[in-house]
Amino acid sequence: MKIAIPLALTALLAALAWAGTEYLGLQVLFGIVIPYAAVACFVVGFVFRLFKWGKSAVPFRIPTTCGQQKSLPWIKQNKIENPSSFAGVVGRMLLEVLVFRSLFRNTKTEKRDDRLGVGSAKWLWLGALVFHWSFLLVIVRHLRFFTDPVPGFLAGLDGADSFFQVGLPLLYITDLTIVAALTFLFVRRVVVPRVRYLSLPNDFFPLFLIIGVVLAGVAMRYVFRIDLVGVKEMTMGLVTLHPVVVDGVGAIFYVHLFLASALIAYFPFSKLMHAGGIVLSPTRNAANDSRMVRHVNPWNPDVKVHTYAEYEEEFKDKMAKAGLPLDAE
Repeated sequence: MKIAIPLALTALLAALAWAGTEYLGLQVLFGIVIPYAAVACFVVGFVFRLFKWGKSAVPFRIPTTCGQQKSLPWIKQNKIENPSSFAGVVGRMLLEVLVFRSLFRNTKTEKRDDRLGVGSAKWLWLGALVFHWSFLLVIVRHLRFFTDPVPGFLAGLDGADSFFQVGLPLLYITDLTIVAALTFLFVRRVVVPRVRYLSLPNDFFPLFLIIGVVLAGVAMRYVFRIDLVGVKEMTMGLVTLHPVVVDGVGAIFYVHLFLASALIAYFPFSKLMHAGGIVLSPTRNAANDSRMVRHVNPWNPDVKVHTYAEYEEEFKDKMAKAGLPLDAE
């Protein structure tokens, strides 16, 4: 049921968009009202979540590390795995965001000859990397529908993505890679028993939404014939706040747009929000400088402390008589 319900809900959303525009004439609702509402929901929800996380106190440093901490001068520090400076944190964060550094280290525990062993698990890292980069390139490539004239780098990206030029319309490489990556991520959640057991409906629903958006986009390009000029006119109208509805665009475009709007609106309230939360994670964005900086809880009350210098000043005569070393000397 945790697979069937999200799948049925995604299919219902697609059917609503198709029926509403093909038979009920609700193009204004699905082409103007819902996209604007989705973007507003995304912006408000995204800012609210970041603001709420940003208010959380981080009284001490808790970075996850797997390298040598900065210590004695003759001990070589691992500045990326265990950063103690802002530059090291930035480098580590870039590796995390761009190439999924921590996921690359993912391992699996399995039984080998009646013994417990640890092995490499790079397939998840590869599938996630291919999906995220393909998704990013597809989104950037779509910016040509929201700009006029189209910037040169977008035209260049479009040409590079369709480099093989297989048939007409041109076959995009990212269309193949994102479908393959999404298929792998779904099959992994269903086939691997532990992952299937841990997966919840809110894990499958955004995955099905993304699959629906991608499949609708692929169908719109390679199966159904739509008016690209009309699509460009509608998207430019949305981005310039002068929305229009163009006749003859095709119901599949509204399915694609509605599923994308549902994904955008759902984004801040789902696990997809890790895209914004990763930069606020103290296990990632904090330098490991506990040996150099004293970190005090911000909510601690002011306490009168008795420093060692004060202690030595108070008992120096007795310490000297007992033969204890004095810092003052």
